[in-house]
Amino acid sequence: MNNQKQQKPTLSGQRFKTRKRDEKERFDPTQFQDCIIQGLTETGTDLEAVAKFLDASGAKLDYRRYAETLFDILVAGGMLAPGGTLADDMMRTDVCVFAAQEDLETMQAFAQVFNKLIRRYKYLEKGFEDEVKKLLLFLKGFSESERNKLAMLTGVLLANGTLNASILNSLYNENLVKEGVSAAFAVKLFKSWINEKDINAVAASLRKVSMDNRLMIILYVKEEMKKNNIPEPIVIGIIWSSVMSTVEWNKKEELVAEQAIKHLKQYSPLLAAFTTQGQSELTLLLKIQEYCYDNIHFMKAFQKIVVLFYKAEVLSEEPILKWYKDAHVAKGKSVFLEQMKKFVEWLKNAEEESESEAEEGD
Repeated sequence: MNNQKQQKPTLSGQRFKTRKRDEKERFDPTQFQDCIIQGLTETGTDLEAVAKFLDASGAKLDYRRYAETLFDILVAGGMLAPGGTLADDMMRTDVCVFAAQEDLETMQAFAQVFNKLIRRYKYLEKGFEDEVKKLLLFLKGFSESERNKLAMLTGVLLANGTLNASILNSLYNENLVKEGVSAAFAVKLFKSWINEKDINAVAASLRKVSMDNRLMIILYVKEEMKKNNIPEPIVIGIIWSSVMSTVEWNKKEELVAEQAIKHLKQYSPLLAAFTTQGQSELTLLLKIQEYCYDNIHFMKAFQKIVVLFYKAEVLSEEPILKWYKDAHVAKGKSVFLEQMKKFVEWLKNAEEESESEAEEGD
């Protein structure tokens, strides 16, 4: 009987085929780009055909791995180098946002392409959000026309919920703000967003992500005022109505005042930006009076709102005193004048003290 163990086979000189799934796939965005660009060139500028091509290609190409490359192509026509320029030695296509016509209708059609693609491949949501944040940081590298198209597209995508308002944080980049790029972009973006929805929906979206983007709204509204020659007193009335309509108010009188103060405190900077004239302040006071009268739960909140706005420098002494003396309307007049009596006396005393101090100084 042979007690010797059988000799184990050796691997020397042997070659084993490695299974494909065990190989680590090499990251090659260039090959992916070539496939996408070739397909887009074949579909041409028919965006319905583009959407179908992208839908079908997701089954064959690795969108998850090459999301950034895919979105670079759809927006800019090819892979973007740092700073936002297209690499000269790379393939490019004219079937993209930047090569399209600069109008809202075209950008709405492109928004549909992105919507369909992301609805079909849900895992692209995060990649697309990251792409837009990157594009916003690259704004200086794009032409004015390209920035305008991107602004319109972003506004539409924010309106239909494809993008989250938190992406706008990228616009606070110091260089973009300093050179006025953020402001110009924001005006275009808000115009297309408000065109799709309205200012209330925009404000609600910003509030959901706890963003203090009132600066952006101010820029947009001021631009519209200038372009359409709209006087400030009219604008402050519209803003007051918009701000008050974004909330579902408590039906209990004792709770609504507290709710209103908390809400209006947030919007004080926005309101202050459009009360730079005495007439605008007076218009706002009359709007507050009418609102508190028409909404019965607010009857006791009038004085608290006025005091809040005085402290927040939305309203100043002179318009408040003028309103009290003879500029108020009949709605709830006796109730509101009584509420304001002590505060008005305090204002008058403070004004007299200031005048006497000024005389002493002379």
